[in-house]
Amino acid sequence: MDLVKFVQDEFVTRNELPKFAAGDTITVYYEIREGDKVRTQFFRGVVLQKSGSGASETFTIRKMSGTVGVERIFPINLPSIQKIEINKTGKVRRARIYYFRGLTGKKAKIKERRR
Repeated sequence: MDLVKFVQDEFVTRNELPKFAAGDTITVYYEIREGDKVRTQFFRGVVLQKSGSGASETFTIRKMSGTVGVERIFPINLPSIQKIEINKTGKVRRARIYYFRGLTGKKAKIKERRR
């Protein structure tokens, strides 16, 4: 295992991203390649969880697209991530807010933590 950890530390490029946690509303800007064209797209939603550690760390974001919930999992060290903006910091008591999937309307509102 030490060899795998060594290779990850030496060769995997690290993105300098802001600190965020479950309950925060963030916007992820990432590149999309379509043929030889490159464009930037964003995904804004609530962070449900952060999982893993080191080079294999990921985070899950959920947003509502009309009446359908859309979740997307991003690796922290994804090279196509350009930047992450923190729009709101949420006040939640858990590290993984899976219960948020079942909430609708006013119940799906997360209190904002003062900065």
